[in-house]
Amino acid sequence: MVDKDKIIKVTNRDKGSVGYIIPDLGNLNRQFQPGETKDLTFEELQKLSWIPGGMYMLQNCLVLDDAAAVEELLGEVEPEYYYGEKNVKYLLQYGTLDEFLDCLDFAPAGVLDMIKDLAVELPLNDVQKREVIRDKLGFDVDFAVEMERNANEGSNKEHENGKRRAAVPKMEEKKEEKAPARRVVKVIEDK
Repeated sequence: MVDKDKIIKVTNRDKGSVGYIIPDLGNLNRQFQPGETKDLTFEELQKLSWIPGGMYMLQNCLVLDDAAAVEELLGEVEPEYYYGEKNVKYLLQYGTLDEFLDCLDFAPAGVLDMIKDLAVELPLNDVQKREVIRDKLGFDVDFAVEMERNANEGSNKEHENGKRRAAVPKMEEKKEEKAPARRVVKVIEDK
C-alpha cells in the first residue's frame, strides 16, 4: 500500500487543460495546462479516483510517474499508458506496423489523440499507418494534412496585401548572344 503522503509526479498528456475539484479536500481546485507536471500526494490522487470523471482522467488524461501508485489506483496498465510524445513520434516514424496496431488497440485516449496530432504535425509518411489510423480511429490524416496546408497557404499570401513575392530582377545590358551549346554530350549506340 502506497503511503498517502507520498509525492507523485503527475503530467497532463492531454492537448487541452484538465481540472477537477475534490470536495473531501476542502473543495481543492486543481488545473493542469497541456503538458504541465505537478507534484501531488497519493491521497489527492486516491480521492480524485473516487469522484465522477476522476478515474477517466487518471486513465486517459493524466500520467502518474510512479508504478506502485499506478498499480494501486488503476491496477495493471498496458505499456502504452506511459507513452509520451517522444514514444509516439518514434512509433509513427520507425515502429513496425504490428507495434503500431498494438498501440492503437491498447493505448489510452490521450495517447490516441497524440497520435492524431503528431500524424498531421510530422506529417506521417507511412501510407499503411495512415490507413490504419483512418480505419481504427476514424481520423483521415490525408485530409487533415491537406486542410493544414490550405490553412497555411491562405495565411501566407502576402501578395494580396500589396507586398512583393520576389525581388525585382536586375536588368543588365544585353551582351552578344551566343548560339546555344550542349551541356551534356551522350552518344547512344544502336546495336
